[in-house]
Parts: sequence; structure tokens; C-alpha cells
Amino acid sequence: MGRDHPDADLHPEATGLAAATVKAHSAPHALKLYSGWFCPFVQRVWIVLEEKHIPYQYIEVNPYHKPQSLLDLNPRGLVPTLQYQEKPLYESAVLCEFLEEAFPENKPRLMPEEAYQRAKTRIWTDFVTSRVIPAFHRFLQCQGGGEEVEEKRREFLSHLKEFTREMDETGPYFLGSEFSLIDVIIAPWAIRFWVFDHFKGGLGRWRVWLAAVEQRKSVIETLSEREHYLPIYQRYADDKAQSELAKATRAGKGVP
Repeated sequence: MGRDHPDADLHPEATGLAAATVKAHSAPHALKLYSGWFCPFVQRVWIVLEEKHIPYQYIEVNPYHKPQSLLDLNPRGLVPTLQYQEKPLYESAVLCEFLEEAFPENKPRLMPEEAYQRAKTRIWTDFVTSRVIPAFHRFLQCQGGGEEVEEKRREFLSHLKEFTREMDETGPYFLGSEFSLIDVIIAPWAIRFWVFDHFKGGLGRWRVWLAAVEQRKSVIETLSEREHYLPIYQRYADDKAQSELAKATRAGKGVP
């Protein structure tokens, strides 16, 4: 897959504070994160690594020239992929929980200790992946006007409202005063809600929660400069993106 691919002109590397984070983790290490600076699924795992101060090596992947080292680990060539003790692991939500379990001495703990709260975290993690993210993309990729785009806006907002109703009343985070895994799971999309202001005439925000999440050091330092995200989301807004998620959205499916 070469430069003639319609998505091939994306910016090649992280920028801003994320570039400094990449540089700080460029040295060889047994734990390797195969990453794409632009990918919100990657940012989930990246935030966990940064929150818990787990040593790792960051490896930027060009999605149109995938290294053989990645393909040997994950034949689909998708990011994030983690190499742990020479073995492959993938799927972002799985990786986030794995890092909690594999590095129990690294703090903070992002999964609640109490069994009910852990189950609640898993329920709403699934809700984000199966409901919120597909609705995000259906709204962003909608090419209709008037009632069609308003329908997609209402669908997206209805999922956000359902999610918000389950938040701790005082917050600022989903489960209360402590940043936890469910905040990590949705944060990469929430901090990209500006794309709806840019492409779809606005959306509004969950002000208390989002203000808290946007200030997390791990979130800030895994985020690149906005100008380099714009061309990527322009292709989604024009419904021309060719990522696996874009194609699944176009086909009426969920997260692949």
C-alpha cells in the first residue's frame, strides 16, 4: 500500500508535547508499543503507560508501510500492538487491563479494587466501544444534511447522556475523585469533540468531567498538535477515510 492510497498523506510523526513523550521512550526496551500518533485507540494504551510510569519503547508505525516486526506480531498490522516478553498482545481495552494486571506495583491503580465497581467499569467500557464510538463516526461521516445529520447528532448525544447519567455526582471523574480506566477508555474521543465544532456545527461538552480529563498530564503528553489531526478528520467528515473503522461505519457495523 503506497503513497497513492487516499489516506497516505497523514503527518508522519507526533508533534507538540507528544513528540517529547515519544523521544523520552525511543530507546530499546523489552516492552514495545507499536503505535500511531494519530490513533485514539493507541492513546488509550499510551495514557495507561504514562499514568502508571511503566517503562516502554515507543515505535511509530507508518500504516502504509508496516514494518515486518509488527506484522510478525499482528498479521492485521493494526495498532496498538504490544510486544511483551517477545509475545504479541493487541486490542486497546484488553491492553489497558493487561497493563494493570502485569504491573501491579506501578501506581496509580486504574481499575477499582471493589468488585462491583470493577464490573461497572467493564460494562461502561463496552458501552463506549460498542455505542459511543460508532455513533461518533456515524455523526462525523454523515454526508446528508438537515434531518439526516440531526438524527445522527441526536443518536450520538443520547449515548453521551446515558454515559453521563452513570457518572459520580460529584466527580470530577467517572467513578469519583480518582482518575480510572473508564476515563482512559473514552478520553481520546472526548478530547477530539472539537471536530464536531469544526465540521458539524458544534456539539457541546460535559464540562466538569472534560475539564478534569483535559488537564491530566498523561492525556496532554500523548496528544499532538491539532493542525495535524485536521486532515485526518477531514477525510472522515467527507466520508472518504479508508481506515478499518471508517469502512465498518460505512457498512453500518460497529468497531472492527
